[in-house]
Amino acid sequence: MVNSQAAHTFDGRTDEQADDWLRDVRDRALQSLTVPVAVLDGTQREMPVVWVNDAFEKATGFGVAELGAHRAEHGIERVVHGIDLAAVAADVRAGRNAVHEVTLHRADGTGFTCRVHLSPVRTLDGALPAHWVAVLEDLSDQLTHEAEQNARVEAERQEWRGVSLIAQVSDLLMGVDDPHALREIAGMLASGVVAWAGFYLNDGGLRAAEGIDPMHPPSGQGARHGEVHHESAPAAAWARDAVQRLLDAESDEPVEIDLEGSYPSGSASAWLAAHAGPTGADAHLFPPADEDTLVPGDHAAIVLPVPGRRRVMGVLVVLARGGGGLAGLSASDQTLLELTVRRVGLVADNARLYAYEHRLAETLQRAMLPEQAEVDGLDVWTYYAPNSENLQIGGDWYDVLQLSPDVVTLVVGDVVGHDVEAAAAMGQLRSVVRSYTYDVVDPGPVLERVDQLVTGMRVPRPAGLVLSTLTRAGESWLLAYSRAGHLPALHVRAGTVTALDGAGGALIGFGGGGRSTAYADLVPGDVLVYYTDGLIERRDRGLREGMAALSDVASQVTARDAAGIGEELLSRLADHPEDDVAVVVVRVPDPNDHLEWARSPRRRRWSLPSEPSSIARARHAVVRTCQAWGIADWSNAELVVSELVANAVLHGYGHVMLQLYDTGDGLRIEVEDANPTPPVTIDGHPGRVGGFGMQIVERLADWGWRQSPRGKLVWAKVRPGETAAPTRG
Repeated sequence: MVNSQAAHTFDGRTDEQADDWLRDVRDRALQSLTVPVAVLDGTQREMPVVWVNDAFEKATGFGVAELGAHRAEHGIERVVHGIDLAAVAADVRAGRNAVHEVTLHRADGTGFTCRVHLSPVRTLDGALPAHWVAVLEDLSDQLTHEAEQNARVEAERQEWRGVSLIAQVSDLLMGVDDPHALREIAGMLASGVVAWAGFYLNDGGLRAAEGIDPMHPPSGQGARHGEVHHESAPAAAWARDAVQRLLDAESDEPVEIDLEGSYPSGSASAWLAAHAGPTGADAHLFPPADEDTLVPGDHAAIVLPVPGRRRVMGVLVVLARGGGGLAGLSASDQTLLELTVRRVGLVADNARLYAYEHRLAETLQRAMLPEQAEVDGLDVWTYYAPNSENLQIGGDWYDVLQLSPDVVTLVVGDVVGHDVEAAAAMGQLRSVVRSYTYDVVDPGPVLERVDQLVTGMRVPRPAGLVLSTLTRAGESWLLAYSRAGHLPALHVRAGTVTALDGAGGALIGFGGGGRSTAYADLVPGDVLVYYTDGLIERRDRGLREGMAALSDVASQVTARDAAGIGEELLSRLADHPEDDVAVVVVRVPDPNDHLEWARSPRRRRWSLPSEPSSIARARHAVVRTCQAWGIADWSNAELVVSELVANAVLHGYGHVMLQLYDTGDGLRIEVEDANPTPPVTIDGHPGRVGGFGMQIVERLADWGWRQSPRGKLVWAKVRPGETAAPTRG
């Protein structure tokens, strides 16, 4: 209602004229609003629309008459969707304002989402309203904007998920020797990208992979799978085998295979169909073929190649979430999988290339070094360890030659460098020195002839060496030596250390003139220590300090045999060598001292890299130690050490620590590695290979294990000559 007093004085009009004028303005204003407005009759239960403005007709395509006719024919449900009629009725009965979100259908059949604001039009006496005003708020733009925002947020989330997963893959691949790295990567893919994933390496045939195994190089072209070679199947069938084409690098696009399908016998696809796919706890991801609810494509696996530089290292097999093969993967997920396999392939190729160079270099180095020398009348111990940071190859070497029953020649040398060229130069130089030594006994003239020949051979690397000849003189020996740019050997007598620094000269090939020879007398109990600079030199310690440390350690050694002396020197000076190390210890035994073995502390210690070559090194070490300690029956100890170290290399990680103790009633062996998981004696233990090694140990020794600060320590006590199964403690 219009205020009568205000209307009476408004522009000279009467109250009735003012009311009519304001009513007309109000009607035209409502009609002109750009917001859709409708008036509903609240006196009727169905609340029919009795008036709409132009904006309402434009938004819905309905006027008052059309709405009534449409409602009479189809009912309100054909116009309004998603409305809670009970809630609207409750609001109407209470006469309160209300807001409802509904979907309205236009006259042309299209729909739009809007928010309806219902307001009662009350009379002056406050009675229940006879009419309601409905104002429509179109939410289409808002919902579109929210959808776009959500899509952008989801896209960013997917990108961050991909970046995070690739970063985690990179972190796992940094530990390339982790035996479960590929299994963990497959698990990450299954938790965030696909329903299931598994890696299969190509190393002479496909095999399931947990980690990257650098000891088995890939086969490359024409890989075999299972027992049947592809020559037994028709050539045309093999030409169509999609997985084989991936392995032969004839295609690099992901392919699909049916894990319930049939493929040529012996083919890569047949092998994957038989061996790939989830098992055990994940079997629910792979419904059986006769299941009534099986959806086509449920068994469609996606196979992606794992490319190396020159060959395919293997494949990644995945099942898309919801099945469907490649069609079940989004573009971003497929990109993520391709980035993963490329990264895995590059790391696997690098690991195997490094392992190949490692084996090649080590084979070359070992082939150039002699075995442990057996010398009549002298106690000799030799040791060589290349620098593991430089492909395990270098230029250090030693030679111990018994020219006759009374003459022994000893050489220790060092060629500059840590590469194949240094090893090749060492091999040439070693052959030359060895050849001339058989012709000339005096060390000085030998080095003169070596200088002349090396100058003509143009050996590319400078080298230093010390050449010694020991000649028997009754129970004593005469030492003659000459040095070519090499560190002086040490002469130890009754705790007094003397550096044999006479007869010095320039590096080999730079002599220019004559080489001199120095002499020293050796009596029973005397010790000679020959070494290269890797034993004493460190980044934080120069040669002078290193030589002083070596002299100090040599003067305090309590062992009475060459092996014990050498092991004590290594344990105190070469726990973490930064360069190649070659050491030769020579001791003149005292034939009249029958108690010298009993005065030995009877303890030896080695730090071995976690690699297969350490197994042979450990066997040789225990044999040499048993011989030095006078333990006649050492075969059982050799076998036990071989099995324990092999287990540490295969199942452990980090350096392997080997210790031997002579307890008086047997030999105690301790092997320590960084894996805290205890050893087992049964085959088929989860996550392990074999188990027969510990059965052998149990047969030959008492054994047990305990936790250690580094991981675990496995011990075994071998009694000489005992082969029956003892009690394990």
